[in-house]
Amino acid sequence: MLTNFYSSWNDQKGVSYTTDYVLDETFTLFFRRVPFTEAKDSLEVIDLAIKEGYLRLERITAERFEKAKELRMKFKDKPRISFTDLTTMVVMAEIGITDIITEDDHFSQVGMGFQKIPT
Repeated sequence: MLTNFYSSWNDQKGVSYTTDYVLDETFTLFFRRVPFTEAKDSLEVIDLAIKEGYLRLERITAERFEKAKELRMKFKDKPRISFTDLTTMVVMAEIGITDIITEDDHFSQVGMGFQKIPT
C-alpha cells in the first residue's frame, strides 16, 4: 500500500520535506540494521534526492529548537512524543504542511491539524 502511495506521489510530482533531525534518526537506523554498503547507498540516494529537489531539507534552527521546547511543555500529557517529532511539528506548522507519512499516531492527536497519510 505504501509503495502505491509513493508511486502515485511521484507521478503527481509531489515534493516531500524532511529535517536534519529526522535524517539523523534515519541514518542511525540504516547503519544499525543493514550492512554498511546498503546503508551508505541509502544515504547517497537521500543526498541525491535533496540535491535534485525531490526532497527538501529543513534545518532545525535555534528558533525552531526553542519552539519545540515550548511544544514539549505544552504536551506534558504526551511524554512519548520524541523531541524529533516535536521539531517536525514546528516545521510543519511553520511551512503549512498538514499531511505526514508516519506510524506515529500522536501527530493526529495533538490538535494541530496534522493527518497521517496514507490513511
